[in-house]
Amino acid sequence: MTHQITIPALPILLPLGVFLMAVSGAVLHRRGLMTRARLGMAWFASWWTVAVLGATMLPLPLSWGPGAGDPEPYRLILEPVLSARPADVILNTVMTLPMAALMYIMFGVREQRRVVLTGFLISLAIEVSQAVLVIQLHANRWPDVNDLMSNTLGALVGYLLFRRLMRYERFRRAVESCSFARTDRGTPVAVR
Repeated sequence: MTHQITIPALPILLPLGVFLMAVSGAVLHRRGLMTRARLGMAWFASWWTVAVLGATMLPLPLSWGPGAGDPEPYRLILEPVLSARPADVILNTVMTLPMAALMYIMFGVREQRRVVLTGFLISLAIEVSQAVLVIQLHANRWPDVNDLMSNTLGALVGYLLFRRLMRYERFRRAVESCSFARTDRGTPVAVR
């Protein structure tokens, strides 16, 4: 007997976004870091996470059991660049542009290597998850090495752009006003 299910997008993503907003507000309040700027940044990070999940995983039709069909390995795109669609490259690059700013503001991460590695690892986790779902549960995703490269490039470009913008006093002050990172004395880290 073949089993089928479709995991929908909106009934999962909307409550998840609201939940992440509530949790981030509670965490900021509990740590004594609640300001409008930090709450706004936390909510942006919440909805960015939801958007990435929605863009990469949902909706997700799955099927398994006898009669579900053979695995579809043709969905695994392992050929870099040659098979890349320009629109996909642009969208996947743009998707991870905010990562450097979010990591800096929320966790105090300043090193280019850590930002780019995080972008790579998040993208790798997404593509591997998609591949497993395609092979095991006949998902309709297209795991793609080009997405991995584009997401990593987006993390790098986002880092370079963010560092460039940090040269401007007004931008730097705005970032400082919403920074979550703390020093040992409990005050937010000054961003330089």
